[in-house]
Amino acid sequence: MTSEQGEKKAEIDHVEDSEANFNNSGIANAFREEGIAELQLEDVLPKLEKPWYKYSYLLKLNFLLVFSMMSSTNTGFDGSMLNGLQSIPSWSPYFGGLSGWRLGIISCAGGFGGIVGSLVGNYLADKIGRRYPTVIGCIFVIIGVIVQASAQNYAAFFIGRFIMGFGMVLCNVVGPLAISELAYPTHRPILTSCFNILFYAGSTLASLATLGCYHIPGLSNWSWRGPSLLQCFFPILQLMMFWWVPESPRFLISKGRFEEARDVLGEFHAGGDRNARLVEFEMAQITIALDNERALQSVSFKEFFATRQNLHRLFVISFLACMQQLSGNALVSYYLVLVLESIGITSANQQLTINVGLNVYNLGVAILILFLIERFRRRQMFMACTIGMLLTYVIWTVLSAINQKRNFEDKSLGKGVLAMIFLYFFAYDLGLLGLPYLYYTEVLPYFLRSKGMFIVQCWQQLIGVFNGLVNSIAMDAIEWKYYIVYCCIIGVEVFVVYLFFPETKGYTLETAAEAFGDTVVTEKDHPKAVRASDDADDASEVSA
Repeated sequence: MTSEQGEKKAEIDHVEDSEANFNNSGIANAFREEGIAELQLEDVLPKLEKPWYKYSYLLKLNFLLVFSMMSSTNTGFDGSMLNGLQSIPSWSPYFGGLSGWRLGIISCAGGFGGIVGSLVGNYLADKIGRRYPTVIGCIFVIIGVIVQASAQNYAAFFIGRFIMGFGMVLCNVVGPLAISELAYPTHRPILTSCFNILFYAGSTLASLATLGCYHIPGLSNWSWRGPSLLQCFFPILQLMMFWWVPESPRFLISKGRFEEARDVLGEFHAGGDRNARLVEFEMAQITIALDNERALQSVSFKEFFATRQNLHRLFVISFLACMQQLSGNALVSYYLVLVLESIGITSANQQLTINVGLNVYNLGVAILILFLIERFRRRQMFMACTIGMLLTYVIWTVLSAINQKRNFEDKSLGKGVLAMIFLYFFAYDLGLLGLPYLYYTEVLPYFLRSKGMFIVQCWQQLIGVFNGLVNSIAMDAIEWKYYIVYCCIIGVEVFVVYLFFPETKGYTLETAAEAFGDTVVTEKDHPKAVRASDDADDASEVSA
């Protein structure tokens, strides 16, 4: 370090340590003068001579981030369990018969709670950080599970699922934010993609639980209460370990808690060296980005409509959120039994076994796709996903139509439909499982990130309610013809992805704005931001 750089470093330390000057703008300007934020990530990354898992601080960080990823296991468990319960002989009669709209209401109860949870989640993420909303969400999930598992009537089962949906979405709003903002820079794409991949860890456990409980002798209510109660396993584990998960450094800096942010980055990104070059670079980039956003933007939902770029962002995240729920996947995720019955598979044991096989298969595919995230560009994966889904869904629809016309006598047609279901999910997992949560965090700048995730969760919960209410009724009424609707929807998705989804691979969280045509804000490019920062400094000096 040169003597001039040392003086700048001392100035930054002085600004951080002095309460009189403890404001984002002063520190941001000191970082601007130092110039470290103008470097590239590869210029400051230390050269790791061993695999990452042989560095204790990276191993510890990635282990702790698993507990943020676990938020999605709750959603996976819920869908797979509800699928399995429809094959349990004692479940539907206990609640007076569940089909059509009654089944749909039970299915979307979590979605109703999720809408409320998304409203609260955005507020809490900005006010108290990324950690504590997860703790609160887990507590609500556990309460909902207890109410659901002990339900004596239809209303109690609905209320339990409503409470559980509230807690699950609260966790899902902040989970991807915590992972993307805490992960080591080169690990961020894979770790953020892991968030929704653990969906299948939850769904696999649920499918195994329902299959095991199905074989309980007699028509015991524990054949459905058992899987329901097991749903609190992941939230309890998450709650036990989450106290050791650090707070997001971006959140800490946004609240003026610079020393805490430096401690987190130093401990988990530099093995305890608070003054490492990488830590200085990250502190500089985050602080300057937040300061420029503060100077140029008023943080409200209206900002999504303030510029063409932000409107583009709003469209992309909204459309992608709808794609995740409205591409035909919900039919299998919540109503696999109805799909299997539509091709002549009516044995409960066979349905439950297929449910297990499909979830284990999806978990394996999800792990495989993790290794593809950084090998292919985002647009390439989205395009392969949508085209693959379209092709398999069209074949699935045609085979289902022929199978019904032949009165389910040709078993090869049913097997063909099953093969298309498995191939469809390979295509779905390629682009709509883990990749969206990475893409959301790249698309959204920090000042819009929690609000953007709120919008994503709102869309997903609203579409979830639609799926819960409409899918079961439509499948009962028109059977395979309902698949044509999804063929049309996926066809539209192909064109929208091609025309409107920008490429974000290769950017850091602070520079991804370039993908939308925004210029990354620097002193040279945006003197307005620096003037605003200087004005804030002058104001603080006058008040002092």
